[in-house]
Amino acid sequence: MIQRVYESVKKSKLIQQVIVATDDERIRNCVESFGGIAMMSLGEHQTGDERVAETAKQIDCDVISYVQCDEPFIMAEIIDEVLGALLSDKSQVMTTCCHAIRDPERLKSPHVVKVVSDIKSNALMFSRSLIPFPRYSEYFKAYEHIGVFAYTKKFLLKYVSLPQTPLAQTESIEQLKALESGYSIKVVKTRFPYTPPSVDTLEDLELVRRFAKEHGL
Repeated sequence: MIQRVYESVKKSKLIQQVIVATDDERIRNCVESFGGIAMMSLGEHQTGDERVAETAKQIDCDVISYVQCDEPFIMAEIIDEVLGALLSDKSQVMTTCCHAIRDPERLKSPHVVKVVSDIKSNALMFSRSLIPFPRYSEYFKAYEHIGVFAYTKKFLLKYVSLPQTPLAQTESIEQLKALESGYSIKVVKTRFPYTPPSVDTLEDLELVRRFAKEHGL
């Protein structure tokens, strides 16, 4: 799965260097076995953002794109949408993306993070609960967050130094810390066909394996 994500990121038109950040020697060995680059974390981290930030400190760059390795069918085009939204708007410090949920089971799953945005596509809330509540179903649309982010390096290093926040800890959704701390997150509604799920459970892993086999991936 790590190799699949790595190779998808390599196809990005905007990414200049791909690095797997890890604290596990088995993962580093795996990445190096297929010719990838991995960097070992020096310390223990509570979130992926913290691990990425530690790696970013060692790299000469202005912008970081963070792709979670539990996204086996992520597309390079989606990564470029997220990174492009950051690069094209100097007022942004953090961007991510989402897609419309069409599977009713994913609406109910706490493993699926949902997001609602304002009319300028800035995130209002991320939650494992169903948001928005469909009181008037004719207006109802729900969006699933996709585990792809882009940050300015300056903001990322500041962001991880901020204290933890109540909603982020309650929901176990790390990007909520940015919202609770007063920062905006631009959310791109992808134009490309995203194939869930991200792999959070053994059931997800079986779904992914079955999908890959059925489609020759």
